[in-house]
Amino acid sequence: MKISEHISIPDDSLEFYPIRSRGPGGQNVNKVSSGVHIRFDIHASDLPDEVKAKLLSLNDRRITRQGVIVIKSMAFRSAVKNRESGLERLAELIRSAVRPVKKRKPTRPTRASADRRLDSKNRHSRIKALRKKIDI
Repeated sequence: MKISEHISIPDDSLEFYPIRSRGPGGQNVNKVSSGVHIRFDIHASDLPDEVKAKLLSLNDRRITRQGVIVIKSMAFRSAVKNRESGLERLAELIRSAVRPVKKRKPTRPTRASADRRLDSKNRHSRIKALRKKIDI
C-alpha cells in the first residue's frame, strides 16, 4: 500500500479480520461478516523511525498502548468496499503524521476588530446594568 512517494507499507504487515457489520444489509447483516478490522503494528513495521515516533505520539483512540493501529470499517454492505475504505483511512492517518506542522505566525488584531469587541462589551454591560434593582 502506497502512502506517499517515499513511504509504502507491504501487504504482509497488515492483518485483516472479518467482523459482523452493523448498518444496511437487511437480514444479510446477521449472516455475513462484511465488516473489517485492520490491524497495523507500528513497532514491527518498516516505516522510518521519525514517522513511527510521530504516529506513537498521536493522541488517537485508534492507536493502542502497544502501538497497534486498529481501524474498524463497516460502512458498506460489501467486504471489499469496507476493506478499501479502511485502508484509505489507515493511509490518511499515516499521512497526517508525516505532514509537517505549520508554524503559527503571530498576528495582532486589527483596530476595527478591537473596537467591535469593546463595543459589544459595552452593550452587554448596559444590558446587565438595566437588570439591577432601582434604588430610590
